[in-house]
Amino acid sequence: MSKVLSVTSECAPLIKTGGLADVAGALPNALAAYGDAVRTLLPGYRSVMPRLGKTKVVGTYDDLFGGPAKLHACAVAGLDLFVIDAPHLFDRDGGIYVDAHGHDWPDNPERFAALSFVAAEIAASGADGWTPDIVHGHDWQAGLTPEYLQAAGTQTPFVFTVHNIAFHGNTGADRIDALLLDTDRFDADHFEFWGQISALKSALMGAAKITTVSQTYAEELLTPEFGMGMEGVLRHRQQDLSGIVNGIDEDIWNPQTDPDITPYKTAAGKAANKKALQKTFGLGPSDGPLCVLVSRLTEQKGIDLLLAALPTLLENGGQLALLGSGDPRLEVALLEAAAAHDNVAVKIGYDEALSHQMMAGGDVILVPSRFEPCGLTQLYGLRYGTLPLVSLTGGLADTVINASPAALAREVATGVQFFPITAQAFTNAIARICKLHQQPKLWKTLQRNAMSHPVGWSASAAKYHAIYASLSKASR
Repeated sequence: MSKVLSVTSECAPLIKTGGLADVAGALPNALAAYGDAVRTLLPGYRSVMPRLGKTKVVGTYDDLFGGPAKLHACAVAGLDLFVIDAPHLFDRDGGIYVDAHGHDWPDNPERFAALSFVAAEIAASGADGWTPDIVHGHDWQAGLTPEYLQAAGTQTPFVFTVHNIAFHGNTGADRIDALLLDTDRFDADHFEFWGQISALKSALMGAAKITTVSQTYAEELLTPEFGMGMEGVLRHRQQDLSGIVNGIDEDIWNPQTDPDITPYKTAAGKAANKKALQKTFGLGPSDGPLCVLVSRLTEQKGIDLLLAALPTLLENGGQLALLGSGDPRLEVALLEAAAAHDNVAVKIGYDEALSHQMMAGGDVILVPSRFEPCGLTQLYGLRYGTLPLVSLTGGLADTVINASPAALAREVATGVQFFPITAQAFTNAIARICKLHQQPKLWKTLQRNAMSHPVGWSASAAKYHAIYASLSKASR
């Protein structure tokens, strides 16, 4: 049983831009089943502070990277929180990482250094009468924590989870003093990366254990194709690297109790939701599968592959309902496709309730990502009996059982995977899943398999618990 400080830049349901928030929001309750007590440290963004309700000030800072700040303790949505109230860093218009024009905030190094610095202060001195046994940081925004732990003179073990290696949190070496870093540690063994300060490098070198969000992604990170320049560092730390697949909150994502849909226990109950979804998107009935996609619209997510494969889907009587936003060029191309085809419908933006309705009403969830550390969308699809069609990469490879002849013969398949990650391979996979859809008895078996596939946090939380327990024991 460990006391764990989770250090994160976002946490559902308070603030979310992606899967990191879902993980940070769900993991504490999953760990509670194993006796671990988690408190989450979060920046006090403008949209977060009004949602905290009653708080207790448990720390003050005269100058936290450019201005005064307070540390609040509170409980929200079943989460025990520490929230950094630093208006000069977090109270602003725009996004939490970027401004209204989509550009990184120029003071992001200071903003998230503050997050890491406060984490180390809590580890060293405690807060609200509570001191953690373990500090668990998520992505580069928590990456400088090991440096501040060292400066504070605490031996509290640091666990670091890579959610997406693509973001390093790099900045110029001229910021060393401003970030309260030790010049003597600006080297290859600590936070120096090609002449820059790297928050990610700091975390990878300073963590006692490194995890990432699927076993396959852990292996991919050791290669130049996926390591994004950090593959050498990760190979150096390979003995301390492990992959633990994410889970989903099975209370929020539950087709039997979901308030945004017509509830159902078996896949037979999807029919009413499919009809409702077709109406919402202005689609008529069709003979082929209704494919849904909920995603950021970027090439990383394989949206260009979808555009190339779309004619095959339509030729097989299928439909596409898409919800997302991102690259303006891809948005325009998708809207043009919707205008040209009655069986294609696109909504630009994001709508949480609609995403639930799409999981309940779709036949197939498309996830053609070029790389995907874990992915949650395919897990939602499995839970709702909406068969995933996914690329063979990262967590997609670890969570979907491909409908190969062997898997079909054993009646264990839960979806379709494709490789290599090319337009032609994705087109072939579209044709495959349309043929499967034409076999009602087989399709029902696939749906039943999907809905019975474990997608919750229990098994993964047990693995995190084991890491914490080993480190807590070693530090005593």
